[in-house]
Amino acid sequence: METRVAVISIIVENNDTVEKLNSLLHDYGQIIIGRMGIPYRARGINIISIAVDGPQDTIAALAGKIGALPGVSAKTAYSNVGNA
Repeated sequence: METRVAVISIIVENNDTVEKLNSLLHDYGQIIIGRMGIPYRARGINIISIAVDGPQDTIAALAGKIGALPGVSAKTAYSNVGNA
């Protein structure tokens, strides 16, 4: 199965969704390479980057579920690096 390397960029504007977001990330932990979170207190938001390596449909499913959370937006950037 071919996998892709990607980064999911997340902005959390609603802190009530953090628990659900963390639960989703835990559920997809097998494809997560690393995570960086930055609390931007001056604006009351959190900025999170998730590096992943997995099937493109799995990455898209995770990003879609994250983006569906209230007060959360997510965008994915895929590398051209894949494997067979």
